[in-house]
Amino acid sequence: MTTSVARPLAGSCIPIAGFKDVYDVPTVERALQELPATANEALRALYDKMLRMGGQRFTVKPSAMPQMDELFEELPNFGTVLEDIRKQLALCLDSQDPVELPPMLLLGAPGIGKTHFARRIAQLLGTGFGFVPMSSLTAGWILGGASSQWKNAKPGKVFETFLNGEYANPVMVVDEMDKASAEGQYDPLGALYGLLETDTATRFVDEFAEVPIDASGAVWFATANDAARIPEPILNRMHVYEIEAPDAEGARRIALNIYREIRGAHDWGRRFPEAPGEAALEKLAALSPREMRRAALAAFGNAKVAGRSELAPEDVPDARGARRRIGF
Repeated sequence: MTTSVARPLAGSCIPIAGFKDVYDVPTVERALQELPATANEALRALYDKMLRMGGQRFTVKPSAMPQMDELFEELPNFGTVLEDIRKQLALCLDSQDPVELPPMLLLGAPGIGKTHFARRIAQLLGTGFGFVPMSSLTAGWILGGASSQWKNAKPGKVFETFLNGEYANPVMVVDEMDKASAEGQYDPLGALYGLLETDTATRFVDEFAEVPIDASGAVWFATANDAARIPEPILNRMHVYEIEAPDAEGARRIALNIYREIRGAHDWGRRFPEAPGEAALEKLAALSPREMRRAALAAFGNAKVAGRSELAPEDVPDARGARRRIGF
């Protein structure tokens, strides 16, 4: 069920357009009442929490086209994706539909800003954010939960994002999808087969919670380096974008934006000029976007230690130059 309301989001021109029931409270009440005395206490506590929080969540919808020029400037190598997102948001303007984007897979080399892009889109939409780093997780149930019959079982990331968040259309990011590793009989990407299809996502059942939730509003982004390691049925459910490294001018713009972002986020930043010198900027721009952020922060510190309030080229570490081998 969806009801209408309007409330502007802080830092966003996309307002909250209404409420949506992401789960049915009476269904949860019945599930709690029917639990046997020997049931998992964590499951009982989960049902209690669901009843306390209620099933309604905010939905967001654009009432005007959000300003995206800054994103095009900040992320020049994501222009095609941003243009497609802008088109989808435009379709929502003259309708009652909440924010709706197709599942997107961002393919590209490590460090070119894929994860950062997904976070920035979540900020643009002003909705919730769920992050699942597949490279550091081996549990096959991390997305869809594990049966409460198992010791130490708990809900998956999707259910937790909807339960603990305020929104019915959160941005969900599956990071480094191609690095997902199966554990025993569990497929870590198995839950996505249903979640990426609107019809089945409306009654998604987490294996731990065992009651359906409407996860159809989720905005899905995935990142990967190698599409060959992703099952074909998953690829077929997503819009795939090949993200190239930025060109020289694009890299320079990214470096300048990162410098200004770091400078503006810290009180000590006011001691530094609004833009670095050309030589320092050129050295930053030669790095990958991921390395730029690390190098820029180190450069600020190096300059201050040297008694300067402006970056010099020697303040900027070389690519991976600051890393040292750690052994035992």
